[in-house]
Amino acid sequence: MRGPHNIIRLVRTLATLERTGAIGVVLEAFKTPPRIRMVARIIGWPFKWLGLRGDPALPPATRALTALGPAYIKFGQILSTRPDVVGEDLAQQLKYLQDKLPPFPTAVAKRMIEDELGLTTDQVYSEFSEPVAAASIAQVHRARLVGTGQEVAVKVLRPGIERAFRKDIDAFYLAAGAIEVLSPASRRLRPNDVIRHFEGVVLGELDLRLESSAAAEFAANTEKDQGFKIPKPIWDLSGRQVMTMDWAEGINLADNAALDAAGHDRTVLGARVLHLFLSHALRDGYFHADMHQGNLKVAANGDIIAFDFGIMGRLDEYTRRVYAEILMGFIRRDYRRVAEVHFEAGYVPADRDIDEFAGALRVVGEPIFGMDASRISMARLLHYLFEVTERFGMQTRTELILLQRTMVVVEGVARGLDPHINIWQVARPVVEAYVANTIGPKAVLRDLTKTVRILARFGPRLPGLVEEYLIRQSEPPPPPPKRPVHPLIWLLTGAAITGCAVWAGTLI
Repeated sequence: MRGPHNIIRLVRTLATLERTGAIGVVLEAFKTPPRIRMVARIIGWPFKWLGLRGDPALPPATRALTALGPAYIKFGQILSTRPDVVGEDLAQQLKYLQDKLPPFPTAVAKRMIEDELGLTTDQVYSEFSEPVAAASIAQVHRARLVGTGQEVAVKVLRPGIERAFRKDIDAFYLAAGAIEVLSPASRRLRPNDVIRHFEGVVLGELDLRLESSAAAEFAANTEKDQGFKIPKPIWDLSGRQVMTMDWAEGINLADNAALDAAGHDRTVLGARVLHLFLSHALRDGYFHADMHQGNLKVAANGDIIAFDFGIMGRLDEYTRRVYAEILMGFIRRDYRRVAEVHFEAGYVPADRDIDEFAGALRVVGEPIFGMDASRISMARLLHYLFEVTERFGMQTRTELILLQRTMVVVEGVARGLDPHINIWQVARPVVEAYVANTIGPKAVLRDLTKTVRILARFGPRLPGLVEEYLIRQSEPPPPPPKRPVHPLIWLLTGAAITGCAVWAGTLI
């Protein structure tokens, strides 16, 4: 699916960006290298007539992405939460994509529900509303159950969404490969791995049984969290294309005027959002990875309600410890320890100078700590840290993509509620408590006990495993595979040959 025939998808994408006037905005927002800009314009402009028109009422970037399809829309949703990457202007344009997309007909939704559940909607629901929210993957209806009268939210996938998504994602792989060819420096970012991660995340969203499972697990983990609520799924009315959950009423977390009118303390809410996210990520290793304002509401009693569990992040225990130690090092301004953690985890190549790296980290941290509380930013820290680790050869850690992205989003939500929030002050007790519980003497004893248990289980197999490893090491390595020529090279070569032929013809 990722062969030369996907070139037409890449051409269509660039042509649509040209036709909608979005290409200049996008290339500028990403600070694209001149070589890639030139190729993008050369490919997009002659084929502008092939581009999709989109809705002229929308801003250029949003217009282009909605015209191109679901995978592009989802990618735009992610970018809307990263003003540190794409700039404030483009991020604001893309926020339209979060929950204001055109819905599909209610009659189609009812038909999909009946196909999934094997029951008519009249048998299940005494009331069934028009869509109350529509996004790139699915839309939500408000309904009431027959018999009990319980109010529920019914989420229904967009028809044909999986097939459309799989077609679009192929173009992403082609673009990632083209970027690696045209800009070798980008290979450190592992564009193909980033797209593969994105593909896995969104494919999970296309099976609502997985979202139901995620909601149930998240609810179990957070059951004792004060001021936090998760609507629970109703399993017998859920399936691959349909998910039914408890209905939860609340004020959108982006509506500051309504929150103030209802008497909610936005300073408390902002701190709670950040505190909850860090607790879930560090304590549980399982966190809501799409925590923008559209997925968060405030109940009448002040509880924060989370929705939409299609994108969840999971971190193993070791990664959580590494991340916590890095944060703790910055909070304590212990840059030597932050450097050591990077080397211990293998994030930075062992042949680099640790003292030089620690000094570079100080350049990252000190200016941020010298700022006013309202300007201290996790997003800024991650941006500067990214620049430093790039210089020292650190590759993109795909397992941390969701965590880093969500942290930036959560900071934006918290600052939207309280512009003067001190991010470090709120984060410090959560991180310190985690470090004390997982890196202190009790944690060492717990780790030793676990190691002994594993060795006892696998001990009888160890001699055989060691022998197999030694045999494999003694075998000669296989010859390296030949790397195929990238399709874009053929495209550009063909264009160059054609241009030379035309030029030679004019001379004759």
